[in-house]
Amino acid sequence: MEDLWLFKHDRSVAPDAVAETIRNTAGIRSMRAMEGPWTYIYAPGSLAIPAPVTGPGMSWHRLQCLQALDGASAGEVASYHYVVETDVLAQLEDDLNAWYEQEHLPGLASVPGTVRAARYLDAGGAPRYYACYDLASPDIVGSPAWLAVRGTAWSARVRPAFRNTRRTMFRRE
Repeated sequence: MEDLWLFKHDRSVAPDAVAETIRNTAGIRSMRAMEGPWTYIYAPGSLAIPAPVTGPGMSWHRLQCLQALDGASAGEVASYHYVVETDVLAQLEDDLNAWYEQEHLPGLASVPGTVRAARYLDAGGAPRYYACYDLASPDIVGSPAWLAVRGTAWSARVRPAFRNTRRTMFRRE
């Protein structure tokens, strides 16, 4: 399990030239939102990142890997990247982590078309939790198998505690 750097770039606010410079660094994975202005650029946590450029529409986040699983379609090309970012009510944080570790992430990893599933913690930012899914197709998130994992009793108990949540489908650049 490897920690990551995440550079969030809002193309509607910040010039694309900054992101382009970062994209040209070895070991970088760049994802562009299918809807909306976001580009997420991932770098290995061991990489010495360029000077942390920040400003309106740009931010660096250090993500600690909590869990990473090969998916049912490990080895296939993952052209899509689905991210759920969220905070959670403090009193349900332990339940959220147990749910992800024991049921939710393993369940979604087992869905055909999921290449990899991983969870990260941004200890210094908000939202704090990131669930990231590398997918063969964006349609996987609407498949009966995916929806069945999302529709459990435990999911119904935990999901109302989500705060500051954003779900985004990205396409690998």
